[in-house]
Amino acid sequence: MILKRFDTYIIKKFLGTYFLSIILIISIAVVFDISEKLDNFYENEAPLRAIIFDYYVNFIPYYANLFSPLFTFIAVIFFTSKMADNSEIIATFASGISFHRMMVPYLISASIIASMTYILGGYVIPPANKIRLDFQEEYVRKKKKDFVAKLQIKVSQNEILYVDYFDHTENTGHRVSLDQFNGKTLVSRITGHRLIYDTTNVWKITRYTHREFDGLYENISQGDTMVKEINIIPADLLVFPNMHEQMNNRKLSAYIERQKERGVGNIKNFEIEYEKRFSFPFAAFILTIIGVSLSSKKVKGGMGINLGIGLLLSIVYILFGEISSTFTINGSLPPMVAVWLPNIVFSLIAVYLYKKAPK
Repeated sequence: MILKRFDTYIIKKFLGTYFLSIILIISIAVVFDISEKLDNFYENEAPLRAIIFDYYVNFIPYYANLFSPLFTFIAVIFFTSKMADNSEIIATFASGISFHRMMVPYLISASIIASMTYILGGYVIPPANKIRLDFQEEYVRKKKKDFVAKLQIKVSQNEILYVDYFDHTENTGHRVSLDQFNGKTLVSRITGHRLIYDTTNVWKITRYTHREFDGLYENISQGDTMVKEINIIPADLLVFPNMHEQMNNRKLSAYIERQKERGVGNIKNFEIEYEKRFSFPFAAFILTIIGVSLSSKKVKGGMGINLGIGLLLSIVYILFGEISSTFTINGSLPPMVAVWLPNIVFSLIAVYLYKKAPK
């Protein structure tokens, strides 16, 4: 389809207002963040270069992408209400352009925003998050967790590893037990003083005792060091806050599948994050349709009413997503259902308003 002057006009208005709202709101957020963390920067002697390039250069795209649905909705409501207030929408209809045809440049703009949101959220922001969060741990919070206690993990179809304490800084576990089963029957147990990571999937067990069970008989062997191939890496043994935000889509998907195979139960945050990276781009289309349907009619009182309704719906959308995610973490909803539920509900609202708007 060849874009007409009307299409390029709408696209420029939409994207221009979208990026302007990002600049204005994120600028305010940066000012508030600086005022809140200035004492931490000073007390921990954070270098100015690190503050700018490690923290704020990565802070801006993270929060801009996080609130992209809000910026999209505000942009649509703002410039469409202004067009309606200036009778541009009436002139558009009078020239023979239908409401459905008018939606085309809006949906093209939403496609650009959705594509940008997907690429940023899935591939650009995760590595940037690692730099930003490492800066926070070093100069702001200093609460990074580098150990795990009382860990039990399924390392293969028939093997379960228990580690009493694992130190991630040294890649070393203490007081370990590796049990091997045949069905539900325990056939082998290796206990050791320490579990030391060597190379990929290769570990050393020190001061070990190896018990092999054969019916009523038991064979016992002991030694100083056993080299054992165990299908895990140190990253599988430690889950720290915001870890899911530092993985791109490919790594996040592989991590979820690997942890599911091993029977790990604390991966709901990872599943929610993965689903959000696909649901957020769709929000651009849904909120664009709602925004145009609400603000394309000239109303008494100007654009203030439309902006108020738009902000309210945006807040409800964001809160809806957070509440449904909370239900998932508490075990009530599957991650996919929880993440996509706001989109489903707001899609129904969008369809209703879209059908009603031309009338």
